[in-house]
Amino acid sequence: MKKIVFAAIAAFAATDFASAAAVRPESAPYHAGGVVSAADFMPADGKTDVADAIQRVIDEHPNRTIWFPDGTYLISKPVCTPADPKRSVDLRLSNYAVLKAAPGWTNTEAMVRLGGIHPANNIRLVGSCYSLTGGVIDGSGVAKGVSIDSGRETKVRDVSMKFVSLGLHIKHGANNNSSDCDISDVNIVGNKKPGSIGVLIDACDNMLANMRIADMQTGVRLTRRAAGNLLRNIHPLYTSPMDQYDGSAGFHDDSRNNSYDRCYSDHFSTGFLFGRAAGGGVADACIVFWYAPTKGRRHTAVKCEGRFNVQIENMQISFKDAAAVNTVLETGEKGGNGCLRDPRIDTNLLRKDDTVYLEYLQGSIRRP
Repeated sequence: MKKIVFAAIAAFAATDFASAAAVRPESAPYHAGGVVSAADFMPADGKTDVADAIQRVIDEHPNRTIWFPDGTYLISKPVCTPADPKRSVDLRLSNYAVLKAAPGWTNTEAMVRLGGIHPANNIRLVGSCYSLTGGVIDGSGVAKGVSIDSGRETKVRDVSMKFVSLGLHIKHGANNNSSDCDISDVNIVGNKKPGSIGVLIDACDNMLANMRIADMQTGVRLTRRAAGNLLRNIHPLYTSPMDQYDGSAGFHDDSRNNSYDRCYSDHFSTGFLFGRAAGGGVADACIVFWYAPTKGRRHTAVKCEGRFNVQIENMQISFKDAAAVNTVLETGEKGGNGCLRDPRIDTNLLRKDDTVYLEYLQGSIRRP
């Protein structure tokens, strides 16, 4: 009896699936579990401009995950996702899918603008928490990579950006300048040009973690509007030409109350640069390191354009040797409520007149 019932169920299921396949034309896109494949709408041959095709897929498939299989998707202008939860989409790229800026790119906006259309400030409707996940954003040496223009709780994860003039730009936040973005496991390679920036933050209340940045003059830049951000395990590495070196900085912070946890400025002229308005921030267990001597160049771990108003805990400051002008702390003005607690420094490598940091020293100096 049981065999008869199971056979009947199997026959019904087979008939049902066959009917469904017969109803759907072979040329029609198949939305499996809410996933729309970009391959159904455009080639990924690296020759055809598919910017308009991508935008149509985004516009015509609200609240869907749009999947980009392996291939190179050439775009001549930015593609924009909606911030409105009722229109939002989730972009997911294969690890080997490439969005590439077409030759002659001149647009000043980023290649992918998350929340670039239909702005919104909503965290309660389904669709408010959308993301860009995976793949490669190739700026062809001129274009900007990804921007977050509107919305809240936007996620960028597991993305690799290459040959971009600006990697990630978090613009003015929708909620009284709060963006609430979560950025993780993103690697950025720049174009080695003057003024290039890995991450530019104009908004508040964002979390960035596990990032590597190279070929940029500035690793991370936080403007005066970028307060209350948390940066964890961010590692900018200076690999650009030496004629840009004197103006380079791993982290440049012009705002207040930003926190740095185990961040690592690698070989920039200035490790952490704080503007006149910066203060109230905390840097815990961070590293400033120089892997080459660069004789005669200035190597400054922490520089404040005004007073020193940042709390720095357990920083490891590793100079290569005494051939450079090695400085722990420079300030533009005396005073401030900052502190340098329990740093690790080889004081034998400092220039002899480097004594400013001693005014803010708390605890003891340990060797790296």
